[in-house]
Amino acid sequence: MSVFDPRAVRRAFGRAAPTYTAAAALQREVEARLLEQLHYLDDRVPARVLDLGCGPGSASAALKARWGRKTQVVAVDLAQPMLREARAKSRFWKPIHTVQADAAALPFADASFDVVFSSLCLQWVADLPRALGGLRRVMREGGLLVFSTFGPQTLIELREAYEKAGLAAPLSPFAAIQQVGDALVAQGFKNPVIERDEFTLTYPDVSALLRELKAIGATDARVDRPRGLAGRGRHRAVAEAYEALRVQDALPSTWEVVTAMAWAPPPGAARREGGADVAVFPADRIPIRRR
Repeated sequence: MSVFDPRAVRRAFGRAAPTYTAAAALQREVEARLLEQLHYLDDRVPARVLDLGCGPGSASAALKARWGRKTQVVAVDLAQPMLREARAKSRFWKPIHTVQADAAALPFADASFDVVFSSLCLQWVADLPRALGGLRRVMREGGLLVFSTFGPQTLIELREAYEKAGLAAPLSPFAAIQQVGDALVAQGFKNPVIERDEFTLTYPDVSALLRELKAIGATDARVDRPRGLAGRGRHRAVAEAYEALRVQDALPSTWEVVTAMAWAPPPGAARREGGADVAVFPADRIPIRRR
């Protein structure tokens, strides 16, 4: 069974579309750093670029501004309200093409993109190796993949506060840096480079942190998440547990960000499945010996 409920993810980010940009300070910083990774393309101008999990479209607009009319930018998001925000940033002389789709089931032909850019989206997929396999499928040989995702130390203080209060934390699980690296290698990506950073944000109280999480759509999207209202008593218990970490009138919150860059392999390059190398070739590329 999937860890995440795609409908819950879609609803959460759809509701967050009007508030996301104002609340997402960390997300903007991570996105800006990820955009800097594109210098590895040197002077190459990609024909098609995929912005996966585009949100309100700020990265899509930056990608279009970088390469202009020579590059088609396709912005993909699960939430239609986010795509409306992205379309609002599009200009008729520099259009951004928007597509509503699940990151784990991309509706594109094989070898469609020269660059795949994805900032803080892939933590919401249930099967990271499978999602990366889908990205490999739609990428052209030698294409550049750059993405960021949250690591398991993200919101560790809030998780521990729930535990101290004797409650299950309503937070989604995130892949560790080793799992990200293993997934890239398993899907045959070449020369992966993976980095890990920790950011510490501060909040006046737990309520402010929870309001920000709601404003950016980062709510509990697990299939087995508890339904119903948490209640004031439970919230008060979590807040009291978190108070032990207060420093200079502020509560700290850790956000672990894993950044990865890799290159798409040629068609037929082996990938790891069940501990074995598996190679798949298009039929028209299999040589036929005639007698």
